Amino acid sequence: MAGRVDVSIEHRDGPESDGGQAANTCPTCNSHYRDDELERTLWVCAHCGHHFRVRARDRIAQLADSGTFAEDDADIRSADPLEFFDLRPYRERLAKAEIDTQLGDAIVTGQAKIERRDCQLAVMDFAFMGGSMGSAVGEKFARACERAAERHLPLVCVTASGGARMQEGILALMQLPKTVCAVDLLQESRSAFLVVMAHPTTGGVLASFASLGDILIAEPGALMSFAGPRVVQQVTREKLPDDFGLAEPNLRYGHIDAIVERRQLKPFLGRVLALFVNGG
Repeated sequence: MAGRVDVSIEHRDGPESDGGQAANTCPTCNSHYRDDELERTLWVCAHCGHHFRVRARDRIAQLADSGTFAEDDADIRSADPLEFFDLRPYRERLAKAEIDTQLGDAIVTGQAKIERRDCQLAVMDFAFMGGSMGSAVGEKFARACERAAERHLPLVCVTASGGARMQEGILALMQLPKTVCAVDLLQESRSAFLVVMAHPTTGGVLASFASLGDILIAEPGALMSFAGPRVVQQVTREKLPDDFGLAEPNLRYGHIDAIVERRQLKPFLGRVLALFVNGG
């Protein structure tokens, strides 16, 4: 009989993932922080530079110029045509995720300015069902691409996802070609597509739109691989390097263009956006 493969999402931080470790304890150096201390450092450990996960609206506040973000498609929600049920109905999981995160789904989109440069902004939130991509996420991302193309604006997307949402089955997998086609439309309009990969960016999101940016950026230490190292090691039965799938080896291999610390991300994006003014 074949051995069982653990396909759970691999976490580095957060109250649900550190074996009882507090949410504001750095998993790298074990430094402890209050929320206000981490907010002042943009949720980066002041001692070792570990990048904690950031919620979508906090990320937007960090990147967008004050008062410039206007949200689009906030009313879009995932349906449940499969009437999926595992330990509980999918509808209940969606309702709980919405209550816990105060989001309609795992992505927030809208128009904004970054360093006084107009852009469309799409930010994923790992707290909503592991940032998984279902029909609502795919639709909102596709609409963001369409708006960017119509307005001849760059699209800046921050990804954080465990992959396609299993509760939607083939409907979730259909979002991969759908988002790829949306990026193709965006690029045909000569609008730039900038991707910032946060930890983790894996599965179907990495295999679709997250890898198609004109500029690919990652945060330090971000996991960016189709499957996590634990799963790959179980399948191949080989010991993997400690940095397998992280941003740093991906930069060495030329898979991404830059690794940018969170405190430098907004000015970095501002400089890159300046290169694409008027579809340049």
